[in-house]
Formats: sequence, structure tokens, C-alpha cells
Amino acid sequence: MPTQAKIDLVAGLTERFSSARNIFITDYAGLNVEQITRLRKSLRESGVAYIVAKNTLLRIAAREAGYVELEKYLTGPVAVAFSSTEPNVPAKILYEAYKENKEKNKPEIRAFYIDRQPFAGTTAERIAKLPPREILLSQLVAAVQGPIAGLVGTLDSIVRELIGTIDAMAKKGA
Repeated sequence: MPTQAKIDLVAGLTERFSSARNIFITDYAGLNVEQITRLRKSLRESGVAYIVAKNTLLRIAAREAGYVELEKYLTGPVAVAFSSTEPNVPAKILYEAYKENKEKNKPEIRAFYIDRQPFAGTTAERIAKLPPREILLSQLVAAVQGPIAGLVGTLDSIVRELIGTIDAMAKKGA
């Protein structure tokens, strides 16, 4: 019979799974208390919750929130990062922690979800290295704006040449 505390914990985890834009499943085994505390603090300062719970409770909450395929990653020591920020925020922090503890290969990102789309943990490094959303959007605008500006310049020169030709013909005819 489940205790009320476990029922409440599953309800809270289900809410986190349902409301998070980004979910990162990590293996934290091998990290000491100081390293995990530092990692949690960095994530919390960026608006990311990093939760360690029993895999059984995580499985139940994930299933209730519609993340059935996530269950295969919930084995051994697992911590889950829940975020509503841009996906590169938790990815960067987890990747930096990974680089600091490279000899242990921890915390290993097993898998992650961005807007309910699953990704292999090995691709998290690419997400971590992405610039912020605003910079990506400005790069997109610049990429689109370049050819348009070139087209406008070309059309402007054609119109200018046409006006010059008409003006020359008018002066010649007068």
C-alpha cells in the first residue's frame, strides 16, 4: 500500500513531467555530495529543478504524464532535470559538470526531451554548444535579410539605369 508521502511525491513528479519543456535524464553515480550540491545549485540558479527520486516513483510519474518510452532510461542511480527554459540552459550546465568530472564520465546524460521529442544523450553536447535563442534568431534574420538586400540593390540599379536611359532619350529628342 503506497504511503501518502509517496502518492504526493508521484503527483509532484507527474506535474513536473507534464509542465516541463525540457527533461534531462542523467546518471549521477560516482559524483560526491559536494559535486552534486554544486550541480544542483547551478541548475537551480538557472531555473532548472534537479531531482533524485526512486526509479519506481519516476516510472509511475513518467507514465502518468505520457512519457512511457522514458522508462528504459530509469535504471540505476538517476537524477532528472526539469526545465521550462531554453534547452541549451540545462544542457550547458550538465555538460560543464560532465567536463569537470570527465574522468568519471558523470553526470552522463542518458536521454533528454525537448517539447516531448526524445533525443539520445549523446546529442546533448551539440545542444549545449548552441548560442542562446535570441542570437540564433538574429543569425536567421541576417541570413534571410542578406539575399533580400542584394535583390533590392539589383532592382534599384535596374530602375536607375532605366530612368537614366529614358532621361538621355528625352534630352536627345528635345
